[in-house]
Amino acid sequence: MSHPLVAVFGAALLTIPWLGLHTVFGADLQTGVTVALSGIAVLGASFLLAWGAETAEADVPRAFALAILAVLAVAPEYAVDALYAWEAGINPGSPESAEAASLAVANMTGANRILIGIGWSAIALFTVVRARKTGDEAVESRPGFLADVVRLDRGISTEILFLFLATMFAFFVPLGAGIGAFDMFVLVGLYVVYILAALNAPHEHEEQIGVPAYLQSYPRMKRIATTLTLFIFSGIVILVAVEPFAHGLEELGTSVGIPPFLMIQWVAPLASESPELIVVAYLVNKARSTAGFNALISSKLNQWTLLIGTLVLVYSLSLGSYGPLPLDNHQAGELWLTAAQSYFAIAILITFSISVREALALLGLFFAQFIYSVTGMALTLPIPGLGAVTFDGATSLIGFSVIYLVVGTALFVARRKELMAVARLSIRRVRGDYTTGETTVAAED
Repeated sequence: MSHPLVAVFGAALLTIPWLGLHTVFGADLQTGVTVALSGIAVLGASFLLAWGAETAEADVPRAFALAILAVLAVAPEYAVDALYAWEAGINPGSPESAEAASLAVANMTGANRILIGIGWSAIALFTVVRARKTGDEAVESRPGFLADVVRLDRGISTEILFLFLATMFAFFVPLGAGIGAFDMFVLVGLYVVYILAALNAPHEHEEQIGVPAYLQSYPRMKRIATTLTLFIFSGIVILVAVEPFAHGLEELGTSVGIPPFLMIQWVAPLASESPELIVVAYLVNKARSTAGFNALISSKLNQWTLLIGTLVLVYSLSLGSYGPLPLDNHQAGELWLTAAQSYFAIAILITFSISVREALALLGLFFAQFIYSVTGMALTLPIPGLGAVTFDGATSLIGFSVIYLVVGTALFVARRKELMAVARLSIRRVRGDYTTGETTVAAED
């Protein structure tokens, strides 16, 4: 068996072609070469990032380590959104400014919906399939059609609580003049409180294997220095590689006739979400699905708070004075649909599990609304008292929002005991009480 450091150096070598040819020497590469080299660099950085997060669990609470992992993994998404928010503030009132503001929100909502619709569902399905070989104890076989479930760590109750609060607040964001200072205060404030709660979490150390086990054997100061190096290096690589990777994909799409708006909303976020999906797939492959889902949920939380909340800050800095990032009617609908999808996903998670059926529901609804939004097809829904109502184009966003809200509310009502139990456990954890409540929640689950 090879030395663990061989794998570390191998992953680091994957980043060298991109860093050397583009970043250091500034070579003007063809679009296809850019996509290939930057994509390989992201792959290598993702493994370094995962090893850094697992090694960090020896020195900080796991929840905090995963929160840092989530922030670094979605850093490219922040970079892309910040770019459009900045461009929106350069010449306010112009068509270019309005388009940039629209693209900033489109990129953010697309990223959030991809993370749940594809990320959560695909990883759940992958976990169930891989459990046949990995023996992952988090996967539980149940009788019935597609009834197998992935059991989640009850420690994510804190993330569920803050994600629920941010989601409920997000429904009201489009009702204002745009994304403003109050929205930033609430959403960023929620994330700050969450990070403080994660720092106070008990230090639960899980035995590692392979690279993380070797790195954790280092003396404490050397181990911390190694962890920081992995975090910083992989974060820098992701920042300098994913945006060209995403833009390269956009150019390839545009060359075959795909509109730039659709590329910004769907292809660019899919590319920028790739580091965290690679990291989570790596964790699932090691039978650490609970840690993988914790990272995914933490990623959703920071995207749904920091990503939205800081857009107004970047826009105002570019503007030279305070101003809310404007929202048009279409982007208001995008925000409502994204909040409704999040609402439905939380209704699934309050049982601390996700079944194959639920994963397929998330995936199916995502692709249905994706197809309707891309093709502009009409959606007709029977609404009591109104008869058959047709939603087409931008209005189809409202139709799918209604579907998510109705199904999510039905789940919340059916699982009201679990909801109250999760709320009580989450509040205790935020207050720093980690010694009681687990058995109570388990009894009510």
